[in-house]
Amino acid sequence: MIVCICKRVTEQAIAHHAHMGKSFDDIQFDLQVAMQCGRCEDCARELVARCHGCARGGVCGATGAMLTEVTLDS
Repeated sequence: MIVCICKRVTEQAIAHHAHMGKSFDDIQFDLQVAMQCGRCEDCARELVARCHGCARGGVCGATGAMLTEVTLDS
């Protein structure tokens, strides 16, 4: 699923970086997620938090399940 429409950043790309232990700020710099319109920031942050929880033995949100849906105003 594409999380950031502006930069075409996928859930898988964010999850990969998060599982490598990168912070949201690092991921934002590397992938440019949430750097343009910002509408994907909440979803991207939630995904990073879930992936970090998975790394600590919690529930992993990077399983392909849809997170928060991002909608664009017409």
